[in-house]
Amino acid sequence: MNAIQPAVNEIAAPLHQAFDLQRQAYLAAPVPNYSERKQDLQRLKSMLSDNREAIIDAICQDYGNRSRHESLFAEIIAVTDAINDVIKHLKKWMRVQKRHVDHTMFPGGRNRVIPQPLGVVGIIVPWNFPVNLSFVPIAQAFAAGNRAMVKMSENSRALSALLRALTAKYFAEDKLQFFDETGGVGIEFSKIPFDLLVFTGSGQTGKSVMAAAAQNLTPVVLELGGKAPAVIDPDYPIEKAVGRIMFIKQFNAGQICTNVDYVFVHSSQREAFVNEAKRYVAKHCPDINHQDYTSIIDDRSMQRLQATLEDARSKGATVINLSEQEANVEARKLPLHLVLDTTPEMTIRQRETFGPLLMVLEYDSPSEVVDYVNAHDRPLAFYPFTKKRELADMYIERVMSGGVTVNDALFHLAQHDLPFGGVGGSGMGHYHGYEGFITFSKLRPIYYQPGFSPMEWLRPPYGNFATRFYNLLLKLKG
Repeated sequence: MNAIQPAVNEIAAPLHQAFDLQRQAYLAAPVPNYSERKQDLQRLKSMLSDNREAIIDAICQDYGNRSRHESLFAEIIAVTDAINDVIKHLKKWMRVQKRHVDHTMFPGGRNRVIPQPLGVVGIIVPWNFPVNLSFVPIAQAFAAGNRAMVKMSENSRALSALLRALTAKYFAEDKLQFFDETGGVGIEFSKIPFDLLVFTGSGQTGKSVMAAAAQNLTPVVLELGGKAPAVIDPDYPIEKAVGRIMFIKQFNAGQICTNVDYVFVHSSQREAFVNEAKRYVAKHCPDINHQDYTSIIDDRSMQRLQATLEDARSKGATVINLSEQEANVEARKLPLHLVLDTTPEMTIRQRETFGPLLMVLEYDSPSEVVDYVNAHDRPLAFYPFTKKRELADMYIERVMSGGVTVNDALFHLAQHDLPFGGVGGSGMGHYHGYEGFITFSKLRPIYYQPGFSPMEWLRPPYGNFATRFYNLLLKLKG
């Protein structure tokens, strides 16, 4: 045991040193004013925009190949827009809130709620959208007046090195620091007594993070995965539904936690769905070796996806390669696949695919969809396609999920005024928008007592006045 202890300390020491530095800076100046917070947000945006091409190149290097346009849209444009939105609303979010006082009991008193910084926030970032899922929480943390430590993924080594080099040009170490994952860093990072810990990643890792954080009673925001379903009403145009679903399924090679994991297709439209999916791929993704088609992140993930297909095929599923090409193992390029006729024992039924595989389930009535989804962990997202408002409302009411996009997929995440978060097995807590500001703040409830308080007449020993006064209150409030 003593032999491994120094290695653990060696990993943990720089993390705790950084935390102590930020904690002392927080204690010395716990509540940055509006101008200071706005300046931090503008610097964060400048760090992104000034180094846009280097950041895109680093992400591409980490992936092997990541579509430049996908990085530009999801990592640069989306994050810049999110920071702009935070700056736009920050002054309003920071306002002191007046709250009601019961003047029958506390005449002359005043109630206020003041949003104040928590202190030092820890952020654990996955590899799939490493800028978006680090910079957006950082922006929310800065808006609330906090300091931040960010632990990057082991699959983001090039980007991590770049961000660590760039950060010193824009921020002091007591404000923002990035950390690389070199082995064992994540668990040590989770053990730090942060004032809030934000984790985005798998459910299994999320459990470990939460267990480590619990030792310090550190509150956590967990954004996990889940098998997010879509359902297509037979009255909805099948070509439009397939086009929208397949666009999201091919984006980032399907490596998105809120992607459509499986789709319910009415039994009368099975063949139509398959044919439309083939048409989409022939038109929009004809060559998986093109630079616009993103690679699977690493060999292990590529092997997992291929094993999932083989497992389904060997157990009787219908597996359809929507491309005329076979997988490019060396470049980790996997064509879009449909998997039909699945059974419960197949891996694809049990695990989130996190890749360009789409399971197709058939249904005849909406109740079948509701019952199936509710029999499994609550998904991070849900996507009903229907022209019927009442049917969409029924699905929303009866199927609980983290978020919903109606008649498309994924885009509820791009709405800055909507909170983002899971529920149950797909996570807990929210960020984005005002709810994100609240998550990263402590709402301090404060009561101001006037010079005179009637409670001074109600001290023991209790006499007739106290009895009459309490009886009066009972009548007033009864």
